[in-house]
Amino acid sequence: MKPLTRKDILGREAYAQARPDLRRHVMVDKSHRRVQVGSHCTIHFESRDTMWYQVHEMLHAESSWDRPGAVDEELTAYNPLIPGAGELSATLMLEYEMPEERATALRALVGLDRHVTLRIGDTEPLLASFDRGQIDEDKVSAVQYLKWQLDERQRDLLKTEGTVVRLSIDHPFYRAQAVVGEDARRAIMNDLD
Repeated sequence: MKPLTRKDILGREAYAQARPDLRRHVMVDKSHRRVQVGSHCTIHFESRDTMWYQVHEMLHAESSWDRPGAVDEELTAYNPLIPGAGELSATLMLEYEMPEERATALRALVGLDRHVTLRIGDTEPLLASFDRGQIDEDKVSAVQYLKWQLDERQRDLLKTEGTVVRLSIDHPFYRAQAVVGEDARRAIMNDLD
């Protein structure tokens, strides 16, 4: 998918006018792209559209439309999350209600980057590639950015109705698995183009 450019970004007034309808549309799309993996982890598959929306929402939330460099900063932050050719991109969110529980879990989950896989059909599980800037030796961030590079067979299988797609986490502190539903499989299969 092509990265976003300044030409793709609506102005403040145009976005404010279109926002209610855009928000409804994107929320439906995002609901099909969300997979719960265990009780504390959600993986959101990203696309050019979800990142387009995210850039606009950040500009809206920060009222930074007119601040010099603001649009370029958001494009720099979110363009890397747009999947490239043959690639899936996702945001992994670790969710704990209590601050103490979250702090303990984020320290215990060091090494998570070696334990998140995607398996498409009967192919070998693919280890997620993490954004190295969000990982250190003492704790992990509650929000992680992941990518998987698929080979031709995996891409074909992902586009085949009924293919079982699994997300797994096998970290010693957190073990969970989820089957990606058909709605999610259909939503993400076109992200590979």
